[in-house]
Amino acid sequence: MYQLTLPAPAKLNLFLHITGQREDGYHLLQTIFQFLDFSDEIKLTLRDDNKIQRVKGLEHIPQESDLCVRAARLLQSQSNCTAGVDIAIKKNLPIGGGIGGGSSDAATVLLGLNKLWSCGFNTQKLADIGLSLGADVPVFINGFAAWAEGVGEHLTAIEPPEKWFLLVYPKVFVSTAEVFTDQGLTRDCEPIRIARFLKGSGIEKKLEEVSNVFEPVVRNKYQEIADALDWLSNFSPARLTGTGSCLFASFDCESSANHVLCQLPKNRQWQGFVAKGVNTSPLIKSIR
Repeated sequence: MYQLTLPAPAKLNLFLHITGQREDGYHLLQTIFQFLDFSDEIKLTLRDDNKIQRVKGLEHIPQESDLCVRAARLLQSQSNCTAGVDIAIKKNLPIGGGIGGGSSDAATVLLGLNKLWSCGFNTQKLADIGLSLGADVPVFINGFAAWAEGVGEHLTAIEPPEKWFLLVYPKVFVSTAEVFTDQGLTRDCEPIRIARFLKGSGIEKKLEEVSNVFEPVVRNKYQEIADALDWLSNFSPARLTGTGSCLFASFDCESSANHVLCQLPKNRQWQGFVAKGVNTSPLIKSIR
C-alpha cells in the first residue's frame, strides 16, 4: 500500500455547556458530538524519504501551521518512522465554521498514516497524540457519536437520533478566543449526569432542554449570524455548533431539509448544505 484517500467528516455539537475552568485556563465542557456524512478529503501518498509536505490545498496557511502537517510530524516523531508522506487536502467544510475542519483533517491524517506507515498504535494512543493538537481531535479518532466532558477528551459512546440537518454558513469568521473571554459567557452551568440525561424521554427530548452557551455571545457580536439563526428558526429550531459560525436545524427527512435550503435568501452571502447525522464516522468505515 502506498496511497490512501480518506474522508475527514464534519461534526455537530448538539449542545454545548461550560461547567467550570481548570487552573491552566482550559474550560471544562459538556457536549454531544455527532458526525455528518459530509467531509473534506485527504489523500496520503507514501514517500520513500522522511519528508512530510502538503502538496495541495490550504495554500493560504503556512505548512508549519497546518494541523495536517503538524499531525504527521508528531506521529512520525512518536513512532520513529523513517518514511514520509505527501498530503493533498480537498476542502469541502467551511473554514472556521465550528464543524470540525482542521481537527477532523488532523485526525484523518493520524489514522491514515498509522495504517500507511504501519505504526501499530491503538486508538487510545492516537487520541492522546491528537489531544495535543486540539481538544476535538480525539472524538474524530474514536469515530463514534459521544457525550464529551473535560476539555472534550473524556468520551462516552451514545446514539442520538440520526436526523437530517440543514447547515447554514453565514460566511462570518468568529474569533474563538474572543468569545471564550467574553464577560457575558456562561461558565458555571450545572453539570449534567449522563445517566440522568439518557434516562426516560430519550436524547431528542432532552436536547430541547439544553443549549449552546456560546450562542447568546455570538448573537450579540455578529449580526449576520443572529439574522441567520432567526431565519432558520422559522422552519425548525436552530442552534449554533461549537463557537460558530455554522448553525444547524434538524429535519425528519432529506426532502424537508432540501426544501428549506432552496429558500435560502438570495440577497445574502450565506451558504447552506444538507447532510445526514451519523453515529459512526465515515472515516472509521473507510479505514477498516
